[in-house]
Amino acid sequence: MQNSRRSFLTNASLGVVGAAIGAYDTAQAQSGIPAAATPPGAPSAFATSPPVGPEVSAATFVEAEKLMQVQLSPREARDAAGSWREAMAPLYERRTGPKKIQLEAALAPASRWEPGQYGPDRGRNRFVRSKIAEHPLPARDSDIAFASVSQLSHWIETRQLSSERLTQIYLARLQRFDPKLKCVITLTPELALKQAKAADAEIAAGKYRGPLHGIPWGAKDLLDTAGIPTTYGAEPFKNRRPQADAAVVRRLHGTGAVLVAKLSLGALALNDIWFGGQTLNPWLLEEGSSGSSAGPGAATAAGLVGFAVGSETGGSIVAPSMRCGVTGLRPTYGRVPRTGAMTLCWSLDKLGPMARSVEDTMLVLRAISGPDKTDVACVPSTLDYDALAPITGLRVGYFPAWMKQATDVDRAALDTVRKLGATATEVSIPDWPYDSLNVILFAEAAAAFEELTLDGGVNQLKMQVPDAWPNIFRQSRFLSAVDFVQCDRLRRKVAIEMARVFSEVDLLLVPSLQDEILVITNATGHPSLTLRAGFVEVSEARSDWAPDPAHPLPKFSPPRRVPHGVTLIGRLFDEGTIARVGLALEQAFGVAAMRPAGFDA
Repeated sequence: MQNSRRSFLTNASLGVVGAAIGAYDTAQAQSGIPAAATPPGAPSAFATSPPVGPEVSAATFVEAEKLMQVQLSPREARDAAGSWREAMAPLYERRTGPKKIQLEAALAPASRWEPGQYGPDRGRNRFVRSKIAEHPLPARDSDIAFASVSQLSHWIETRQLSSERLTQIYLARLQRFDPKLKCVITLTPELALKQAKAADAEIAAGKYRGPLHGIPWGAKDLLDTAGIPTTYGAEPFKNRRPQADAAVVRRLHGTGAVLVAKLSLGALALNDIWFGGQTLNPWLLEEGSSGSSAGPGAATAAGLVGFAVGSETGGSIVAPSMRCGVTGLRPTYGRVPRTGAMTLCWSLDKLGPMARSVEDTMLVLRAISGPDKTDVACVPSTLDYDALAPITGLRVGYFPAWMKQATDVDRAALDTVRKLGATATEVSIPDWPYDSLNVILFAEAAAAFEELTLDGGVNQLKMQVPDAWPNIFRQSRFLSAVDFVQCDRLRRKVAIEMARVFSEVDLLLVPSLQDEILVITNATGHPSLTLRAGFVEVSEARSDWAPDPAHPLPKFSPPRRVPHGVTLIGRLFDEGTIARVGLALEQAFGVAAMRPAGFDA
């Protein structure tokens, strides 16, 4: 374009705007027309503001048509250009001045997504845990490290294991194995040992806070921690040190959990490459762990933490849970507060637990759920989980076409559902343009990081490929506001359609990385549970990034054996049902306890 809006938006200054207004006033004064030339009672009109910004021409609009995929006639292009500086440019005053205003990072949009309209929370509060097996405390530290939170909590509560010893085990493993995995951004040994000793003292005094008391955990490094760096995995924020804990961190501190590490994420919550390198998959060190909850996935799979908290906007819990063979629970949008967490997309961001067993994720979810007055999207909710209830008679929906394209592991999982007494029910959805919903993600993300984009801070990020945030943020400046509204309307239509699907079934079983369902359920806010269901063989390393012929991925001969998971999608605010089915499947699959080679010592 000859005179692009981006050029105006990034280069216009208060001086330019002031000069434009001054020239307008001077011309008005020279003409002898009073400042208030309209008759009394005349309403204001569009396109009557002082002209602002650089001149644009019909040719400018002709070039812009290519971006918007619209077509103007020559006359329409001339008309648009003729009044642009008076009609549209003033709308950017918020950013370019003269009445420039800074929008606080924590300020959410006025419009908000409320999934409860399409499937309200009608549950009850009930939490019935599985019966804990009476396993003796193992002699080997690695066997302790890979134990479930449920088992660890039993040993701590019965004082067979101290929190301090368990914390020392995990700290040592983090220091030993992080050079292989690059999953830690900041280790927190001083805080961890202080919390562990406090936990042991409280338990000895008879004050046991519950199943997370004394359990070491890791936080994805987009959760604020008071006085401890929170970097978003991105170069511009390497030295960022918040003053307060995120709501989820504060709640876990309240349970007596022990924070041992801030874990890696792909820069600004995209994929698995951060300023320290690429976080790797413990099962296959030649590939990344997937993202953006890369560190939580790798650290949990390698037995470096008891559990972790990750986040998801478009697949960031599901993907690393699949790749690393852990269990990831993405809660219903609005159940868990995001106060003090990095914002990528106000209407999509969700925080959730990642662990080595299904019930562990529910123990964490119970601790971090509930509204917070600062997160306007977070609502009161119930949690109905009964690990002892059978799944007989539950209707498990599946998409036949997706299952035909899926792996033998996915199809075997569906057969297991039938064997456990549930009913496998075929479902379908219309063939709509679901990927267009990503307009919402791109627009909100570009808004969240507007200042970083316009001042060039995104240029510091390691990844500058076309599918990385820097390019997408810049491209998103040219998204159509009209198309954004239309996608928002489509989002409502999709939510209504999903409500219809869930009127026919109690939950869905889907291939975890099926693109349509990832986009749909992140947009509608439905909860998901991803768990290991078996193993597959891969002959080539996998990547979150678009293929790059200049840097081909490693190939394997013979193929490598890696974990593979399936995903359960639940009704809104019905994490209890997908966890109950997930627990039954986990027990039937019998593969959750298998460990990646090289991390068992």
